[in-house]
Amino acid sequence: MFTGIIQAVGQIEQVERREPGVHVLVRSEPIGAASLNVGDSIAVNGCCLTVTAIDGGRFQADLSEETLARTANLDRCGPVNLELSLAVGDRIGGHLVLGHVDAVGTVVSILPAGDSSELRLRAPRSIAACLAFKGSLAVDGVSLTINRVEDSEHACDVTINLIPHTLAATTLGRLLPGQRVNLEVDPLARYAERMISLMAPALSGKRT
Repeated sequence: MFTGIIQAVGQIEQVERREPGVHVLVRSEPIGAASLNVGDSIAVNGCCLTVTAIDGGRFQADLSEETLARTANLDRCGPVNLELSLAVGDRIGGHLVLGHVDAVGTVVSILPAGDSSELRLRAPRSIAACLAFKGSLAVDGVSLTINRVEDSEHACDVTINLIPHTLAATTLGRLLPGQRVNLEVDPLARYAERMISLMAPALSGKRT
């Protein structure tokens, strides 16, 4: 489990195809080798991966076809947000993040808003029920607050304010329109949506 507060920006330096998935080498020097052990969980752009080997300031991990099908940009070299898993007693500075990506969204726009930036994302309709005004959303592993929600027939657009620290300390300051990002909804919203969907038929029957 994670909290969506990024500890370092690392770099996927090598991607090797190993059927039925890929093997990645990630530079993680800002976190420090002493903080990582083989078998640890680490969030890479919001996706929980298991450390399979450590080599100085780098670690290795395997991604299955299931992971690749449900995430974006983890099968190519480039900068990534890194967060170590929570330990008992750690402060939860963001919100509870499981590292299980719910959907891939698309950057519609990112515009200056004073010292900050206004990020507009398009999420698939499948997670719209879990997106709410002032609710939490993890974008590439970063815990963010939704400022506006706009529903359409096939999608759901959310607008988020990115403060200067977030822009500087994560990969979100490098986003461009059209870029794909990993989205994870608030786990509480996920469970609530599931419970309501199961209870709805029974409640509807009682009203009639």
